[in-house]
Amino acid sequence: MMKIEGIAAFVAVAEAGSISEAARRLRLSKSVVSERVAELERGLNATLLHRTTRKLTLTEDGIAFRERAVRIVSEVQAAASDLAERRGLLTGPLRIAAPVSFGRRHLGPALYPFLAKHPEIELTLDLDDRRVDAASEGYDAIVRHGTIADSRLVVWKLARSRRLLVASPDYLDRHGTPASLGELEGHRGIFYTNRGAADWRFEGPSGATIVRARLALGMNNGDMLHDAAVAGLGIALLPAFIAGPAVREGQLREIEVGLRPEPEFIYMAHPEGRRVSAKLRAIAQHLKEAFGDPPYWDPQGAPATPA
Repeated sequence: MMKIEGIAAFVAVAEAGSISEAARRLRLSKSVVSERVAELERGLNATLLHRTTRKLTLTEDGIAFRERAVRIVSEVQAAASDLAERRGLLTGPLRIAAPVSFGRRHLGPALYPFLAKHPEIELTLDLDDRRVDAASEGYDAIVRHGTIADSRLVVWKLARSRRLLVASPDYLDRHGTPASLGELEGHRGIFYTNRGAADWRFEGPSGATIVRARLALGMNNGDMLHDAAVAGLGIALLPAFIAGPAVREGQLREIEVGLRPEPEFIYMAHPEGRRVSAKLRAIAQHLKEAFGDPPYWDPQGAPATPA
């Protein structure tokens, strides 16, 4: 007889690509996950996984079984959530991926009170600055800053997000304050490498204008970009949710060069075609209210702390 626990274990292994990662996601031991998959294979009288010391892949039977297995697990989880929601409860597992700096500074603190009110939600929050494929990696939703061009995702806007061109007072005293895009090109730039060389984009009358300053430092973490700018190493284009406190406290100065950086948003996105649970909608609404409009982290006309 097939058990839903075995099907869920197989789906997790297929999505994660390894038993150890599936065990981490399911919060089980590797031995338990392995035994559940083995029991499922015995019940089906089929081999679903090729196991070697180096990698794990799906067999032809595994590929054929996976599509329906995903639907089975999703339907069972949805049915359990529906029953709970009928009783006014938000319950069950939820996996969300988000950027590191925004997650630590704002997403976590906004989520903690919500989770305290709804202790039956089993939230796994993965913080990673890389571009996550929500559908193939098994996430219910992702939170991102900027733009999302993936047509397979349904996007909800959570908050506006200005980017600020900033440098330390010490740097500007030593190198001067640029007053135009042309002058900006001659300065030392601190760049976010995950966005590439065309990251410094400004709103122009005929579209985006891209500025490429001299590379002083490139890093893939927003908090470290902030720290490098405060240390006087160059000019950085940082989201207000990172730079806002330092601007308010005088550690960084906002630089005006005639054009504003292109506007962006904080998004939550979920895979198209997948059922959206009440708990995910509730979290999105809670985050919109917690962040505010304009968001509390923006130094222009917003309070210094969340409402």
